[in-house]
Amino acid sequence: MSIATEAGRERQTARNGWLLSAPALFILTAGAIGPLLIVLVYSFLTPAEYSGVEWVFSGEAWFRVFWKTDIFDGTVSLNDTHLAIFWRSVKLSVTTTLITFAVGLPTAWFIATRPPDQRSLWLFLITIPFWTNLLIRTFAILEVIRNDGILNSMLLGMGIITEPIQLVFTDTAVLIGMTYVYLPLMVLPLFAAIDRFDMRLLEAGYDLYASRWAVLRRVILPIIRPGIVAGSILVFVPSLGAYVTPRVLGGGNNMMIGNFIELQFGQGRNWPLGSALSMLLLIVVTVALLFYVRAANTDRRDV
Repeated sequence: MSIATEAGRERQTARNGWLLSAPALFILTAGAIGPLLIVLVYSFLTPAEYSGVEWVFSGEAWFRVFWKTDIFDGTVSLNDTHLAIFWRSVKLSVTTTLITFAVGLPTAWFIATRPPDQRSLWLFLITIPFWTNLLIRTFAILEVIRNDGILNSMLLGMGIITEPIQLVFTDTAVLIGMTYVYLPLMVLPLFAAIDRFDMRLLEAGYDLYASRWAVLRRVILPIIRPGIVAGSILVFVPSLGAYVTPRVLGGGNNMMIGNFIELQFGQGRNWPLGSALSMLLLIVVTVALLFYVRAANTDRRDV
C-alpha cells in the first residue's frame, strides 16, 4: 500500500469524523454563541419606552457603563455608582478566592495525606454541599449569621458580646456566604495537585536545612501551582457573576454586578445597558481564563 493511499484514507476518516460531529457542533455553537451575539447586538441599540429595545443603533449604553451626564447642566463625569458596584464585585471575588485558598490548602493537604482508604470519605464530605440547591445553602448561612441566628445567640449566651453583631446585608455577609459556597471548588483542584506531589521532596528540603516556610514557598507551592490556578479560576469566575448569594445576604444596598444586570433587565427596563454590563462581565471573565491558559502553558514548558 502506497503512502499516498494511506494518507488519503486518513484524510477521509478525519473528514467523516467531522461530518458525523457537525450536527452536535452546530447545536453547541448556536446555543453558546447565539445568545451572546443577541446580547452584543442589544448593547448597541436604544431602550424601548417600557421594556425591550428599539432597533435604532446607539452607543449610549456603553457610554453609560462608565460615564453619566448631569440632567441640569449636561456635564459628563465618571459613573461612580456603576464603578462602585463593579469594584465591589471584583474586590469580593478576589477576597473570596484568597480566603478559599487559605482554608482550602490545609484542607486539601489534610485529605491528600490521609491513608488511601480514608480519602474517599473525606472527599465525599467535601462534595456533600453540591447535593443541595445553592439557594438553600445561602439561606442556611443566613440562619447562622442573622441578628437572632445561631452565631449571635452563642456569643450572647457566652457573654462575649452584649448585643447582636450586624452581619446581614453587609459585604462581610456576602463574603462569608460566597466562601462557604465556593470552598469545595478550591479544595478539589488543590487535592488533585497535592495527591500527585512526591513527598520525598519534603524530606530532601529538610535534609538541606530548609525551614517549613521555605519548603512551602520554594517546593510545595511551585509544584502544586496548576491546582492553585485552576481552583482560583473556578472560584473567581462564578464569584464575579454571583447573583443568589449577594441578593439574599447583601440586600439591595450591597449588590454585585450580577444583581445590577438583573435589575436593568427587570425593574430598570434598560435592556441595552444590561447587555453592555453583561458583555463587560464576559470580557473580565475571558481575561481571567486567558490568564489561566497562559499559566497552564507556562507550567507545561517548565516541566
